[in-house]
Amino acid sequence: MSPPPATVDGSSPEAMGTAMGTTIFHWTLYPWAMYAIVGLGIAYGSFRLGRSQLFSSMFTSLFGERAVNGFGGKIINIMAILATLFGSACSLGLGAIQIGGGIESAGVMSNVTSPVLVIIIAILTAAFVASAVSGVEKGIQWLSNINMILALIVALIVFIGGPTLFILNVIPSSIGSFISDLPQMASRTAANGKGVNDWLSSWTVFYWAWWVSWSPFVGLFIARISRGRTVRQFITGVLIVPSVVSTIWFAVFGGGAIGIQERAERGEGTVKALANVVDGEPDINMDTILFDLLGALPLPNLIAIILMIVTVILIAIFFVTGADSASIVMGTLSANGVQEPGKALVIFWGTATGAVAAVMLLAGGSDPAEALEGLKNVTIVSALPFVLVMLLLCVALWRDLSRDPLIIQGQLADHILEQSVATAVDEYDGEVFGLETSELPVEDAEDDTDAEADATSSATAQGTADDGKDGSTS
Repeated sequence: MSPPPATVDGSSPEAMGTAMGTTIFHWTLYPWAMYAIVGLGIAYGSFRLGRSQLFSSMFTSLFGERAVNGFGGKIINIMAILATLFGSACSLGLGAIQIGGGIESAGVMSNVTSPVLVIIIAILTAAFVASAVSGVEKGIQWLSNINMILALIVALIVFIGGPTLFILNVIPSSIGSFISDLPQMASRTAANGKGVNDWLSSWTVFYWAWWVSWSPFVGLFIARISRGRTVRQFITGVLIVPSVVSTIWFAVFGGGAIGIQERAERGEGTVKALANVVDGEPDINMDTILFDLLGALPLPNLIAIILMIVTVILIAIFFVTGADSASIVMGTLSANGVQEPGKALVIFWGTATGAVAAVMLLAGGSDPAEALEGLKNVTIVSALPFVLVMLLLCVALWRDLSRDPLIIQGQLADHILEQSVATAVDEYDGEVFGLETSELPVEDAEDDTDAEADATSSATAQGTADDGKDGSTS
């Protein structure tokens, strides 16, 4: 209903494609590419080169061990901690706002103000601190499993109860819209017209700043579970699997909402519109729109209320599992890279995350909409310095990989093969020849151990005259 400026008209089939394509642009390959850079840098440095899991250790190839273990390395780690802190606090604030919308939709409260949101943040903070203190194998894993089961149940209910055929059609059309609109989305700037700059700051810039701030702790977690994988497997898994799941998720919920809205606008059945146009502008309550979608499903009123309550719990667990992971990572970074930071550190960073989220909300004002803008602005500002760190990390990772023994070995093998063929072409001009490998002869066998250690394989050109029978080579 409200597409980016200078694109298409709202409430049109073209707007549906733009909406879904833009969502895929914001939420799939690009955020996970950011996480993959950090995850690959940590995994490669830790499991291949034996470095610590500190963020600064990834810059050894650029600045040397002395620098990354000194003052410069501490600055990098502090920046990673701050980015994680504000990114997690933003997530916590957004979670509180959406939970507040669920409370309003379920009829528990008529108006959820910022003080109530602060109370919600305090409850969420206590939950994720307790989860983080219990460890990854206990609290976090237990909550994550519950999280996935509830998410699957809610998604299936929306898929079956909503416009199922429309949702199925949305998936391929969304991917097509993403591919066709990618050049425009990737190059969109304030020069594209009036209102574009405000739209970018509220959507693309905010989202990507948010992903950058999440990259330290998401990268560290995916690095820990990727030991034994090849670089190709790591990149493919990190980019493709979450992107596919996210595309399906947004097709179910976003596509389901669009389908219901279109059906209501055409006057089909008794479905009510999820949003209306007031004075030429769509009147959409972003805090309650998810619950409006659930309420529009053909379900008995009691079942719909229970579904809303389950969804509120699901949202809470989503943000609890994110924040407890972030608390552990911040503890790891502030404890010189230890895998299991002390409980006091975890409690400190968890409490700090909740406190920052509350301050960010209150700084935005008493209205949740104003609080949301405050969250966005603080997230963008806090993530900006870390963008430079990410760019340097790309260079450091490239230098590390280019010096890997496997890479050097492959380059050397290609060079030897090329030189062997060139030598054979010059020596056996016009004749058929082949290549074979053999062990270099050891001329001095007085020290067999040294001789065996120095023996290598060499590619040598062996000419064979064409015997005129079958043209075979050796």
